[in-house]
Amino acid sequence: MNTKSVKQLFFITLLPVYFCIAPVAQAGLPPYADGQALPSLAPMLERSMPAVVNISTSTNILVSENPLMQDPVFRQFFNVPNQQQRQQQKNSLGSGVIIDSHQGLVLTNNHVIDKADKITVTLNDGRQLSAKLIGTDPEADVAIIQIAAENLTMLPIADSSQLRVGDFVVAIGNPFGLGQTVTSGIVSALGRSGLGIEGYEDFIQTDASINPGNSGGALVNLRGELVGMNTAILAPNGGNVGIGFAIPANMIMTIKESLVKHGEVRRGLLGVTTQDLTPELVNAFNLKNKQGAAISRIESNSPAAKAGLEPGDIIVAANGRPIKSSHDIRNIVGLMQIGDKVELEYFRDNEKKEVTATIGKQEMPQLAGEKLHRALQGTLLSTPLKNQVEGVLIEKIDTASTAWRAGLRPGDVIVSANRYRVRNLEELQQVTDPNGALLINIQRGQEGFFVVLK
Repeated sequence: MNTKSVKQLFFITLLPVYFCIAPVAQAGLPPYADGQALPSLAPMLERSMPAVVNISTSTNILVSENPLMQDPVFRQFFNVPNQQQRQQQKNSLGSGVIIDSHQGLVLTNNHVIDKADKITVTLNDGRQLSAKLIGTDPEADVAIIQIAAENLTMLPIADSSQLRVGDFVVAIGNPFGLGQTVTSGIVSALGRSGLGIEGYEDFIQTDASINPGNSGGALVNLRGELVGMNTAILAPNGGNVGIGFAIPANMIMTIKESLVKHGEVRRGLLGVTTQDLTPELVNAFNLKNKQGAAISRIESNSPAAKAGLEPGDIIVAANGRPIKSSHDIRNIVGLMQIGDKVELEYFRDNEKKEVTATIGKQEMPQLAGEKLHRALQGTLLSTPLKNQVEGVLIEKIDTASTAWRAGLRPGDVIVSANRYRVRNLEELQQVTDPNGALLINIQRGQEGFFVVLK
């Protein structure tokens, strides 16, 4: 019997009972195989996907003109009328996650909404809503925005410290504005840092495909709980190579609390500068322990100084978490609030010690300008905080002072003095001769110029 006759016989035989077994005859896989239900992520995704939103932003930017067009003499000579600066609108797309349905709080990356004049959130059901910025943390690339809407779906938050390498995860986002897209993979590594992507790094690495439009989207476990926020990819050739990075949920929620309460992250200060242990340092210090962060500098009157820490101490644990590099201690301290306690384990001369330090407030060192140079009389100088420009900030200036007449203004930043790069007040003091001429390089917004003070 040929194939054609077999097919004909099959349908003829089934014809009398067609209505009772029709589902079995449909194309595609059956819902069960060998008595077991086929595995599917669909039920979990049906619950989770409404909590992942599309974020579109628009930013108005000034279009630069030929400098000649800004010269009044040139315009008058050629009879060119005064023109207003042209503006151009820049649009971008990203993703976000609803983490509080009652308050309408949406989590996303700072780089998705950075400098945006207008933020629009598109929900899974098609609703488009204007969003209000609650706060951002550029150092960790986290932002919280707020929408006003009913019947929102939020994702439950998992304890990301319980993640293990090999756990299955799913990335949900909106790449390229195509609509919601889902990719799956596993946790490839934990605690990735030192990548230079963000100021504070403690990434979950995954091989789930994360594309540019996925930024700010959700990384969930198989229960549909948020374990991280998709943030970056390693793409040497511009495409996905299976190395994506997500900010852990625990880190996000710590930052979120501060952003909602204060509109910013008020990071505390331990007052140490650390560096990674190299084989050369291990040999030089004659260390038995080869992992940790070596203290290279202690700020005076800082919590670290008050706790008795000294340069050369090797920090190996903080609040029970092992310290393998300087990035580890920076991340732990950077997420703590002023007044929090940090329990440190460290080695000094191969003797293990323990100490508790209280995280202090980051204060901006200030100095009256006349203490540096007589021509700076009437100015107040300070070292900006780390997330601002490097240099010495002119906070205040007397309008009757020599510095004012020389063209200095509040908000100017001294980036070099006497041809030496200066990053703080201490470096400026080292290169300044109180009785000699002072050549300073000023940064004012996007402009830079030199001023000679005598």
